[in-house]
Amino acid sequence: MIRTPQERERTRITIASMSRKLMLSSRVVELCESEATPRQEEFLLKVLSEEIDRRERGKKARLLNRAGFPVFKSFEDYDFSEIRFPPALSKEELLRADFIPEKKNLVLYGGVGTGKTHMAIALGIAACEKGLSVRFLTVTELVLKLTEAYKAGTLERLIRDLKQLDLLILDEWGYVPVDREGSQLLFRIIADSYESKSLILTTNLEFSKWGGIFTDEQMAAAMIDRLVHHGHLLLFEAKSYRMTHALMRQPGPGTAKPKTTVEAGSRLGEGGA
Repeated sequence: MIRTPQERERTRITIASMSRKLMLSSRVVELCESEATPRQEEFLLKVLSEEIDRRERGKKARLLNRAGFPVFKSFEDYDFSEIRFPPALSKEELLRADFIPEKKNLVLYGGVGTGKTHMAIALGIAACEKGLSVRFLTVTELVLKLTEAYKAGTLERLIRDLKQLDLLILDEWGYVPVDREGSQLLFRIIADSYESKSLILTTNLEFSKWGGIFTDEQMAAAMIDRLVHHGHLLLFEAKSYRMTHALMRQPGPGTAKPKTTVEAGSRLGEGGA
């Protein structure tokens, strides 16, 4: 196929761009100009394109593996109808994950089983697909890692690794009380993340009760201040998905209504196991 000079120039511009992306020298384009035929340039363009695609797929796979998501979640069929968004954040902006390059935080607040962790994981996976570095941890896991690293003398290395993330997801914030040492270590992570990366927190604990969980009202207030200064609060107002859809709560035709967890527990206590 005979190609016009303008078409060949566009092809070489693309080859030059891909070469830089693959960290190849400008000699590639120079050889195209001096020796390559149009067909050879098209073949080279295909080779470079496929190599870039291969590397990007590999990078995304590594990012997903390192993130530590407990399960795979997406926004397919996700119900947003009972989530209250703040005025400064729309659903579309959330799905684009605009808050991550802006280094803003998300606090996902609501009852157990209302979709907070699902949303956090789906956003984290979407961030990995964009080539961003993400880590998913429960607060209990993070505090345990920090405490062990502190005792082993490797705390600074762990903190340095966390600093390099684009997004840190902390699940089950406030579900379990944290001792004073753990609270101080956790506060350092929040303080180091301030204006340097994004955080997503899932919690069923209102701000006024954080002091009781983290043993120090002032420390809790400082955490809240850093989280909300550049952040958005999403309120999950639905009933628990797991309770609503639990099979044991859906008796078939002609069957007796199953006992609730409380009733079943009472019976076990009376008769023994």
